[in-house]
Amino acid sequence: MERTYPVNQPWILQRADPYVCRHTDGYYYFTASLPAYDGIALRRSKTLGGLKDAEEVRIWNAHEKGIMSFHVWAPELHYLDGSWYIYFAAGDVDDIWEIRPYVLECKDADPLTGTWTEKGQMQPADDDPYSFTDFSLDATVFEDGGSRYFVWAEKVSVGQKISNLYIAKMETPCKLKTAQVLLCSPTYDWERVGFWVNEGPFVLRHNGKIFLTYSASETGADYCVGMLTADEGADLLDPNSWRKSRFPVLQTDASLRIYGPGHNCFTTDEEGRDVMVYHARVTDVIEGNPLYNPNRHAMLMEVRWNPDGTPVFSYTGKEQ
Repeated sequence: MERTYPVNQPWILQRADPYVCRHTDGYYYFTASLPAYDGIALRRSKTLGGLKDAEEVRIWNAHEKGIMSFHVWAPELHYLDGSWYIYFAAGDVDDIWEIRPYVLECKDADPLTGTWTEKGQMQPADDDPYSFTDFSLDATVFEDGGSRYFVWAEKVSVGQKISNLYIAKMETPCKLKTAQVLLCSPTYDWERVGFWVNEGPFVLRHNGKIFLTYSASETGADYCVGMLTADEGADLLDPNSWRKSRFPVLQTDASLRIYGPGHNCFTTDEEGRDVMVYHARVTDVIEGNPLYNPNRHAMLMEVRWNPDGTPVFSYTGKEQ
């Protein structure tokens, strides 16, 4: 069956950090960072392509002051233990870089019309004095082997402000069970353009493997996607269980006018094909600060698979 959605071209305009989940109720749900970074909105559709023109419902607004009042970034919607949760990052209008991860909860069946309750900042494990004590964002959740894991980006609190990825098990949807484990740091040159950054993690599974993609470098044309790989059932809190790819798995292609692809998630289309949802720009000329330029657009790409079971993230669909 032919796709009913565009690939590798602007799909939902001015929506950075796009997130799509396909729920058991038969709907696709979409959320993303809004251009003004001032709240969280959801939309849904019975089809993946239909999200483009679906009504957008704002379910939460940033505070006027204090925590959760500025830089509302990268929301993710998860259905856990019979309730909906949104994980997002936000700062304080009086300290805009005091970015921390926060949680919203909705116990109603319909997350667009239900009541959302603020659960506050994501809580570290009782024996963890380090998690969420510095610039922290881009949380994602996944399960493996009967355990639920939380992966996020956080800057080290001393020395050069490097953004690393950390992982921990979850005790509840709002609290970690174990202390943070350093998953990866920006060690390669392509992860260190402008800023030393690993952020935006998300998991894709295939044939007994866990592929964790993440984004690297500053948010202009050098923004790109890296990948970690682990076996399902492995000790995922052991960094040695993960292998880091030497080179980006997705990056700018000027010939196709796709610049700075990144902050992706994964879903499946109506035919069961694996789809990467990512943002990118269509020009390398950015007016003003790249962070505040709204022209990062949500795009879609079909994920193909190499004979060895590794994913292919290709604008042309060819194997790597």
